[in-house]
Amino acid sequence: MKIQEIRELIRLVDQSSIDEFVYEQGETKVHMKKGTAAVAVASAAAAQTAVVQPAPAAPAAVEPAPATAPVQAAASEAPAPKAETPAAKEAKPAVEGNLHQITSPMVGTFYAAPAPDKPPYVKPGDKVKKDTVVCIIEAMKLFNEIEAEVDGEIVEVLVQNGQLVEYGQPLFLVKPE
Repeated sequence: MKIQEIRELIRLVDQSSIDEFVYEQGETKVHMKKGTAAVAVASAAAAQTAVVQPAPAAPAAVEPAPATAPVQAAASEAPAPKAETPAAKEAKPAVEGNLHQITSPMVGTFYAAPAPDKPPYVKPGDKVKKDTVVCIIEAMKLFNEIEAEVDGEIVEVLVQNGQLVEYGQPLFLVKPE
């Protein structure tokens, strides 16, 4: 199971009225409960663990299958996430004055340019119109052009090229005209 799929599951469980969610496929078991702090995924076949700190608004826990006790111990010994995670950037107040945020309409990978050898679509100081393409979000091998949504000037690019972004995560700050 991919980390993006896990994040999407966390978001969906958080937005629902359910308190607990269990998903099993083959030897992989995902168990989420609202109100706990960390996420771990266990696969008995691969014996791999991924630990993710969810956004504060979406606390959930995924517990490993009972047959994978070593994986459970590894999950509890995982280092604490660094303070400058995408969730931490989301939590800081990004809108100053009357600045408009261009947010990600989906989970995916942020690309500032149409190709690696091309210049970025926009950079701070550039003037944009509502229909100006400002970036691409790649999700499931589909490249989605994201438009500015407002006429104005790009004040700040909030994410790095190639960075994974979440649904609703601020990407740009624009000073509207």
